[in-house]
Amino acid sequence: MSHPLFDTGFYGRLRQQAGSQWHAYIGHDFVRQLGQGTLPPAAFRHYLTQDYLFLLHFARAWGLLISKLSEPAALRSATASLNAIVSELPLHQAYCQQWGISEAAMASEPEAVETLNYTRYVLDVGHTGDALELLTALMPCVAGYAEIGLTLLHDPATRFEGNPYAAWIENYGDEAYLAGVRSSLSLFETLARQRAGEHRFHPLAAIFTTATRLEAAFWQMGLNHAAAQRISS
Repeated sequence: MSHPLFDTGFYGRLRQQAGSQWHAYIGHDFVRQLGQGTLPPAAFRHYLTQDYLFLLHFARAWGLLISKLSEPAALRSATASLNAIVSELPLHQAYCQQWGISEAAMASEPEAVETLNYTRYVLDVGHTGDALELLTALMPCVAGYAEIGLTLLHDPATRFEGNPYAAWIENYGDEAYLAGVRSSLSLFETLARQRAGEHRFHPLAAIFTTATRLEAAFWQMGLNHAAAQRISS
């Protein structure tokens, strides 16, 4: 999908540099099956549970980012993003309950290897690097989900009537979500200018692409879980 929100600036260059890894993420079979309404429910339920656990660590990563900032506007922007994630948790819980998954069940579920790999990678980048490196690791999730949501919303092949995943698609293409993404992208571009992003492009691109690969693995985790359930039954 071509969209100025994703194609421009330092973020756009990193996204382009990720190349086939980026397209494997946003065009993953999991995503396509969401749009067509054919995704196995077992895959989606497993994804929802692991996404809840992921969000807990994602919030920690944004908290770590805040600790690395000092400029008031940057602090306000990052704090708003953290608050949005924390506010999203009850909504995520309510959505999961519609799929028969309680918060207690999610909290007691072991973290999948893919969840561990992704969240600990982001936190490791945050603990060993600066604010720009950490936000680089966070952006494939933040902006990638918006790109996926908008792409599915405007794809003629996407089915909404009778699609059990229609609400998920609409949520990530919603203007309220996009407003948060724009704010995060603005913060990212500001940090890239302030912290010599152009001179650090290649190591930052490696971080961005690694996080992108881990996003694709997160989708595949759901499909693998559904396949394993079919075999065992």
